Amino acid sequence: MEGMAYGAGKAGGAFNPITFFQQPHTILRILSWFFSIVIFGSIANEGYVNRPNEAQEFCIFNRNQNACNYGLFMGILAFLCCLAFLALDVYFPQISSVKDRKKAVLADVGVSVFWSFMWFVGFCFLANQWQVAKQEDNPLREGGDAARAAITFAFFSIFTWGGLALFSMERLKSLSFEEEYHKLFTPQPPIPLI
Repeated sequence: MEGMAYGAGKAGGAFNPITFFQQPHTILRILSWFFSIVIFGSIANEGYVNRPNEAQEFCIFNRNQNACNYGLFMGILAFLCCLAFLALDVYFPQISSVKDRKKAVLADVGVSVFWSFMWFVGFCFLANQWQVAKQEDNPLREGGDAARAAITFAFFSIFTWGGLALFSMERLKSLSFEEEYHKLFTPQPPIPLI
């Protein structure tokens, strides 16, 4: 534990991209980022279809605009969250204060649990709306692959965000240990003898 600056083993050290991209936390974050791109990209690109005799396009998920809006909105927000926390992961070793590091990790835990839950809700919602969609609403069977891709990657996102929450909990335990260690074993100034 010698040489650590309040819980930061290499606070102020040089950034090593190879080590950074080999961390499981970073790999899961990049996978979550990719999955969110697939979800909102597939819905935005092929999620709206119309019957041959109609001009207006409707959502492929049972003509329910809320299903497409949910998938698009959650996909875009998850994309932005992944970018923000990926930047925080890059900056994390530079944070020297244990309290600030703890706040960052607590935010990561909370956001990861939130997104895991939201993708579970999104998977259930999209799968249900896809299941009850009528074939006469899409007689040419357009966009089916995109809808299935959005559902599949919403399902995968549950586990990637859940994994991020677990890794963040491990990081939080490590930080709590370091904080307790420094409280217990900080050198005390000598007591002057009178």
